[in-house]
Amino acid sequence: MKKIILSAVVLCSTCMLQAQNINKIINTKDVTKIEKVLSADDMQGRRAFTPGIDKASSYIESEFKKIGLQTFNGAKDFKQEFSMTESKNVSLKVLIDGKAIDKVDVVSFSYQPQLDMTEKSDVQVVKINAGDKFGPKFYEYYQSEKNLLVLVDASFKARIQNVKHIPQMTANPGGNTVVFVFGTTEATQFSIEGTNTITKKALNNVVGVLKGKSKPNEYVVFSGHYDHLGVGSPAEGVGHDGTDSIYNGANDDAAGTTAVIMLAKYFKKLNNNERTILFTTFVAEEIGGYGAQYFSKQLNPAQVMAMFNLEMIGTESKWGKNSAYITGFEKSSMGEILQKNLQGSAFKFYPDPYPEQQLFYRSDNATLAKLGVPAHTISTSKMDSEPNYHKVSDEIETLDMVNMTQIIKAIAISSATIINGKDTPSRVDSSTLK
Repeated sequence: MKKIILSAVVLCSTCMLQAQNINKIINTKDVTKIEKVLSADDMQGRRAFTPGIDKASSYIESEFKKIGLQTFNGAKDFKQEFSMTESKNVSLKVLIDGKAIDKVDVVSFSYQPQLDMTEKSDVQVVKINAGDKFGPKFYEYYQSEKNLLVLVDASFKARIQNVKHIPQMTANPGGNTVVFVFGTTEATQFSIEGTNTITKKALNNVVGVLKGKSKPNEYVVFSGHYDHLGVGSPAEGVGHDGTDSIYNGANDDAAGTTAVIMLAKYFKKLNNNERTILFTTFVAEEIGGYGAQYFSKQLNPAQVMAMFNLEMIGTESKWGKNSAYITGFEKSSMGEILQKNLQGSAFKFYPDPYPEQQLFYRSDNATLAKLGVPAHTISTSKMDSEPNYHKVSDEIETLDMVNMTQIIKAIAISSATIINGKDTPSRVDSSTLK
C-alpha cells in the first residue's frame, strides 16, 4: 500500500512539474511576441519571391538558432532551398475561325518560350459547357499533361479574373500548353502564337532538428507555412484606416508558424525526446504547396511516425475555447492518441466538421499523407464563416492569443507519447486517398 501511495505521489509530482514547466516555456507573452513579428506590416504579407518572405525566413532561422536546434542533414544553415520556374506571358495572339480573340478572354498556362499551335498540330480541343461544374472541369484541364485548347462557355466569364490570378509558377514545369478561351464554344480552325519569359527562382523552407535519443531514425514533424498573400491594391483595403492593402496573414499562417517555434522551444527545454523531431516552416503553400512537396521528397516516409501540421489556430473553433479539430481524423489513430493524452484536461480535439471543404487534401500535410504517413492538420478555423480568411483584415488584433497559447500547450502535451516513442499512430491507407 505504501508503495502504491508513493508511486501516486511521484506521478502527481511529475505531472505538476510538467505543468509548471510548460507554463514557463509556453506562455501568452512569448506567443504574442513571435506572432507580432511574423504578422507585422514590415513583413509585407510574406508573399513568395518578395523581400518580405526573406525577412520572415531570417527571423525563423534566428529563432531556431537561439533555441539550439540542429540543421537538417548537416546543412550549413536552416534553409532548405529549392528552385521554382516562373513563366510570364509577353505576347499572345489567338485566332479562332478567322476571328481574333480579345486578350482579356484568354488565359494560357505554358512553360515554353514560344507558342505555335494550330488545329494541325498536336492539340486537343475540349470544352467547359454551360451547366458544367466549372471548378472540377477547370482543374482537370489545368493539370493535364496534354496540349489543350479549352473553350469555355460565356456563362463562366465572371471566373476569368480568378483564373488570371493563378500563379504561373511550378517546381516541375511540363512541356505542354493549356489555353483557356472564354466566350467561344466552337473552333474548326485556330492558331495560337505567343512568347513567354521563363525564369528560375529560389525559395526555401526553414527546417530545424532536435535529434532523438533512442530512436533517432524515427521522425515526428511539426509544421506550419510562413508564406501568405503579400500586398494587394489599395482598393482591396479594409484595414483600420480603410486603405490598408497588406495581407498580414496573422492567422493564416503566422499562427501555425508561431506554434512551431514555441514547440521547438518547449521540446528543446525538456530535452527528453526519444524520436527525432523536425520543426518545419513551409514556403509556397499559398501558391500550390511546393515547399511541403519538396520537403517530403527529402524523407523516407516509412521513417515518419507522425506529422502535426498547424494551420490557422488563432481564433476560437466552432466549439469555443479549449478546442480544435483534426483533418482526416478517421484516417489514422493519431487523433485518438492525442485525445487520450488530454484526459482530465479541459481541452478536446474533434474530427474535422467541414468534410465538404476537403481540408485534409488542401494543406501541407497532404503530400506525406498520400505516402501513408499519419499526417494531419490541426486547426480552429471556422471555414464556413471565418470573416478574415484571405483578407487584409487578418491581423493580430483579430486573434485570441490566450486561447491560441492553450492550443499550443495542448498540442505539446497530447503529442508526448508519440514524441517519446510509446505510441505510434496507425498509417494512413494511401489507396483510399485521391
